[in-house]
Amino acid sequence: MQTMELRGKDVVVLGLGRSGMAAASLLQRDGARVVVRDESAGDQLQERAMRLRRLGVRVELGNQFNRSTRFDLAVVSPGIGPERPIVREVLTQNTPLLSELELAYRFCLCPIIAITGTNGKTTTTELIAAMLAGCGKRTTAAGNIGNAFSDAVEASAGLDAVVLEVSSFQLEKIEQFRASIAVLLNITPDHLDRYESMDAYAAAKSFIFMNQRPEDTAVVSVETLETLRRMGIAIKAHPITFSAYNHEADVWLDWFDNETIWCRLPECRGILLKMSETNLRGVHNAENVLATLATGLAMGLPVSRMREAICSYCPQPHRCEFVAEVDGVTYINDSKATNVDAVEKALRSLTGRCVLIAGGRDKGLDFTSLKEVVADKVKLAVLMGEAQGKMWRAWSRVAPCVRAFSMEEAVRLAASHARRGDTVLLSPACASFDMFENYEHRGEEFKRHVFNLP
Repeated sequence: MQTMELRGKDVVVLGLGRSGMAAASLLQRDGARVVVRDESAGDQLQERAMRLRRLGVRVELGNQFNRSTRFDLAVVSPGIGPERPIVREVLTQNTPLLSELELAYRFCLCPIIAITGTNGKTTTTELIAAMLAGCGKRTTAAGNIGNAFSDAVEASAGLDAVVLEVSSFQLEKIEQFRASIAVLLNITPDHLDRYESMDAYAAAKSFIFMNQRPEDTAVVSVETLETLRRMGIAIKAHPITFSAYNHEADVWLDWFDNETIWCRLPECRGILLKMSETNLRGVHNAENVLATLATGLAMGLPVSRMREAICSYCPQPHRCEFVAEVDGVTYINDSKATNVDAVEKALRSLTGRCVLIAGGRDKGLDFTSLKEVVADKVKLAVLMGEAQGKMWRAWSRVAPCVRAFSMEEAVRLAASHARRGDTVLLSPACASFDMFENYEHRGEEFKRHVFNLP
């Protein structure tokens, strides 16, 4: 790994989100002259700017930029697309551009386990971190979960591994970033408002394997591996495959009972665990457990301690989270479901019919791909946000649809149509930024209005 000598260099950080804050602090500690730029200027950013200015960082908000400044390096936050003026400006000046992921990697002093995929990243990252801790390893989870990677590297010398949740946006601008174990869970339609095609999106995800060596491990689903091979993308690392659908994988879910996880690797042949022993439900969560077990096997961890840690894990909020049962109706918060594949898996995990609350900011996805499962599972779709018209056109011929203009109205409409034994499921298939701060805020608002039901 090539370390970076940034003392005395002029570096601009693009974006004042969590990763931008962490990158700026890391650069400042290393002696760089740091400028942070963000096109917005809201109250939260003003508060963050004040904190950085106390450290000696110059912060420029709301497009009030000193455009005469020239920089030796630019660090871009993952939420800022390459088409944004703030990025194009530094590129026209031929400024080298790195992601926050790449910057932090240059300072990391322990092995890295990196997890990406369209769905399941956060749960799998938490599962792997919990499994490592349960097996006596010193670890922390970072990246898109908890601390930004740049915040985690300061203590990395004392860790056995850092477990990173990484997105395709973060992987776009890597150069040397390398994970000892790289996990690619799945690739399904998402972020097509940023990528010109599914192949472009898949290629960005595959960068997680780009710098791996034969002594490293690639944990990848059989289905995703087939996609990469079709695209001519080779993996240099040793692969361990998993699948909830293909019994030829190294670690696989028995499709007869959707319950038993098997292993065919010689070091651990036979049954690893049963999903009913865990606090996780649904095939999508089985995939997360499969990937976690494959990672543990790659590290040579004892199966008994791996199993104990996985079975003790409790899922985080906003991921098919049980909220309440009111008058015999079950309310489920799946606000983290921001694409169609996640919604399909949530719907198929339910028994019986449901009232679906969906909608938000469209990410260029094809909602007609859900017509079959909507027709089978949904008795009423309550549509909200910017995408409600597109969803109405996609689903109104297979299920009754109504519009809502606030979360309070959506919950009230859903409750009025649900009957004993039904489920009201918030599973939006969209981003949240049209009406909410983030998916957590959306989920909390859903829960608040459920708890306020008479």
